[in-house]
This record gives sequence, structure tokens and C-alpha cells, in this order.
Amino acid sequence: MLELRPNCEHCAAALPPESTAARICSFECTFCATCVAEVLGNVCANCGGSFMPRPIRPARDWRGGNWLGRYPAGTTPKHRPVDRLTQAALAAAIAGLPPELR
Repeated sequence: MLELRPNCEHCAAALPPESTAARICSFECTFCATCVAEVLGNVCANCGGSFMPRPIRPARDWRGGNWLGRYPAGTTPKHRPVDRLTQAALAAAIAGLPPELR
């Protein structure tokens, strides 16, 4: 079950469960779309993986009890600003590799 973390790890922008700006890597590191594009270069600062849009958990119980009310979003913020120079070096080293080969 995705944690649906409440904020961007770099800029601390709010990313509520319904946000279409949330991006996650396979370890669920969470960043906003702006930081992924402008700071991270689609390379996760924590693992080197790539990002995908975070799915939206339904706000209503449409079927089977699988909804936000039963499985609420995380509330513990993670704020780990990325060092831009270190990130630029990481992105440069692996950006030529497609995400599936990293």
C-alpha cells in the first residue's frame, strides 16, 4: 500500500492525496513534478531511479472498501533538500541510461 507522503522531499511543497503533481520512484521517494524536472533531472537523489506520477487513491468507496477513508494518506513529512551539485553529478553520470537499465 502506498504511503502517499504529504510533501515534496526537496522543496516541502504540499502534495495532498489528490495531487497530480506528486512523483514517486520505486522506493516511494516523493517529489513534486517541478523539482523532478528542474532539480533532479528525473533521477532520484536517494536511489538513482526514475519517477512516475503517483496514483490517486479514490476519495470515495466505489468498491470493496478500497478508498482514502479506509487507507488514509501519510501525515509524516519528509524534508531532505537535495544538494544541487551532488545531484547534477549523479544525473550526469546515469542520465544517459534509460530508467529500465539503471
